[in-house]
Amino acid sequence: MKRIFLFVLTNIAVIAVMSIVLSVLGVDRFLTQAGLNLPMLLVFSLVVGFTGSIVSLLVSKPMAKWTTGAHVIETPSSSTELWLVDTVRKLSERAGIAMPEVAVYEGEPNAFATGAFKNAALVAVSTGLLQNMTKDEVEAVLGHEIAHVANGDMVTMTLVQGVVNTFVVFLSRVVGYFVDRALSRDNNNHAPGIGYMVTVVVCQVVFGIAASLIVAWFSRHREFRADAGSAKLLGSPQPMVKALARLGGIEPSQLPQALASFGIHDKPGFLGLFSSHPPIEERIAALRSIG
Repeated sequence: MKRIFLFVLTNIAVIAVMSIVLSVLGVDRFLTQAGLNLPMLLVFSLVVGFTGSIVSLLVSKPMAKWTTGAHVIETPSSSTELWLVDTVRKLSERAGIAMPEVAVYEGEPNAFATGAFKNAALVAVSTGLLQNMTKDEVEAVLGHEIAHVANGDMVTMTLVQGVVNTFVVFLSRVVGYFVDRALSRDNNNHAPGIGYMVTVVVCQVVFGIAASLIVAWFSRHREFRADAGSAKLLGSPQPMVKALARLGGIEPSQLPQALASFGIHDKPGFLGLFSSHPPIEERIAALRSIG
C-alpha cells in the first residue's frame, strides 16, 4: 500500500463516501426531480469536491509519518541530526516561515515536505539522502522543500485538486442525467435510474483520470519554482544543480505516492504526463538559466 497515491486515494475515498451517503439521502433525486437543477448541482459538486481535497490536506502530515515511518527529531541525538535541525531552522528563517517539524526516515535518497499550514509543516529526509550527498547538496534539497512550504504549495495543490474534483463531480452527473433520460422509458419520471448511477461512476473514473493530468502539470510547474526558491535561499543555483545531478545518477526512493508530489524527485516513465515532477535535465537547465 505504500506505493499507492494516498493523497489522491484519500481524496477519492472521501468523494465516493460523500457521493454514496448523499445519494442514499436522496440528494441526487432532489437534483433531478424537476429536470436537472444546475445551480444546486454546482453547489453539491463544490461541497463534495473540496471536502475530498481538504480532508486529504488535513491528514497529510500524520499520513506522511505513518506511511514512511518517519521519526520526528524532538531532541537531536547525533551531530547529523543537530546539523539537520539547525539547517532547517536557518532556511526557514530566511524563507520567513515558522520552524517545521524535522524528521528522518529509512530509505533511498529522497525528501519531502507536507502539512496543511506553512507555519506548521513537516520536512523529512531519508537516511539514503544523508548518506549519499554532501552537506551542501542536502542543504540545497532542504531549501527546495522549505521553498515548497513557503510558496504554500500544499494549500495551492489542494485548491487545484478541489477545483478539478468539482468539475469531475459536476460533469459526471450532467452526463449521467442525459444518458439516463435517453435510456428511460418514462420521460416524465425524473428519479435517477440505474443508467444514471452507472454513468456517474464510469464518468467519475474517466474524468478523474483526465483531471489528474491537470494536477500533474501544475505539480511539475511548481517544482521549477521550488528549485529556484532553493537557489534564492542558498544564494546560488549551483548546490541544487549538483544535488539534482547526483539524484540523476542514483535510483531515488519510491516515496508513498501521497508524498511523491512533495518530494525531490519522481523519475518519469512512459506516462510522463502523469508525473508530478519534470525530468531532472529540464530542472537543471532551468537552474542554469538563472545564472
